[in-house]
Amino acid sequence: MPDFRFVYHSESRKYDFGPSHPFSPRRQELVLDLLDALDALPDAAEPAVASRDEILSVHEEDFVRQVIAASRGRPGPDAGRYGIGTMDVPAFAGMDHAARILVGGTLMAARMAAPGRPALHLGGGLHHAMRDRASGFCVYNDVAIAILDLVRRGLRVAYVDIDAHHGDGVQSIFYDDERVLTLSLHETGRYIFPGTGFVDEIGEGQGRGCSLNVPLAPRTNHDSYLEVFDLVVPAALEQFGADALIVECGADAHARDPLAHLRLDTGTFIELFDRMFSLAEAHCGNRLVLHLGGGYDLNATVRIWTILALRLQGLPLPERLPATWVSRWENALETDLSSSLHDAMRSASVGAASRQNRQEAHRLLDLVSPYW
Repeated sequence: MPDFRFVYHSESRKYDFGPSHPFSPRRQELVLDLLDALDALPDAAEPAVASRDEILSVHEEDFVRQVIAASRGRPGPDAGRYGIGTMDVPAFAGMDHAARILVGGTLMAARMAAPGRPALHLGGGLHHAMRDRASGFCVYNDVAIAILDLVRRGLRVAYVDIDAHHGDGVQSIFYDDERVLTLSLHETGRYIFPGTGFVDEIGEGQGRGCSLNVPLAPRTNHDSYLEVFDLVVPAALEQFGADALIVECGADAHARDPLAHLRLDTGTFIELFDRMFSLAEAHCGNRLVLHLGGGYDLNATVRIWTILALRLQGLPLPERLPATWVSRWENALETDLSSSLHDAMRSASVGAASRQNRQEAHRLLDLVSPYW
């Protein structure tokens, strides 16, 4: 990728719901340490913390006040109505500041990418946050704030979400906006959070035909996932005429992930990342913004995000991980880690899932084609 940029704030680890919460900053810590062990750690630009005005460009003021109060240890009696202090989004000291750090990172990556320089924010991806409430481990929606920033610069923005969970917050915020294409490939909401993202959710008003969802059957594997991706994503980008591409690189579609039931492997993610790079070059003048998101099996998630960083830099993918890195983190985490960057086996094909996914993709294309 040409002129690649890397964004990371050392204090982003403060976005931490506690040691038992699955959305852990330790994931980024392991990725950075592994890249360093591979002599592949790029220089990082440290973003400014997003301002309150930047947060309010998307979020409602009453909600922001609730986040600030909870951050100071004084949550209001209605905090739960705003999604704060729940099992998914426990309140913690400094939550507002920590969330604004992540917003600042995705904003910086978007602004770096605007002239045609691909950028990766090693963090963010809080795609479930709504205008008026926190949801699904997400306080402020850094993705939506970055998209809006690019739109205000006159760009048409395509958002592609490969996280296993539907990008409901981003979709909701831009549901009637014809300047933003939201396209989410995720496990069907019939089985997992947030219970949305069906093919008939195609936008409203001026934005009708600009929200696309591919709900995937449980046990979807490499071949089926790439088949529906190739059916939908290139055609959507071409028809929409995107000037910039923002990608949510959640790793929870991996077969090992405990919070979803898809069966992707590291090889699938290599092909997905390469497709994103090619699509950004073909359609968007290399205005490509990548950020993270979900991923709750450390063994899989760290390897997938390391692959992303290596691929962006045009570096070879090693077969084996440094033995010293594996040993150090096995001792620290008290668990076994893979010694290989790649998965040893690929999940077997599931015919029923493949047929269902193909039908959903064709149904989606039939629904949105009148608006293209």
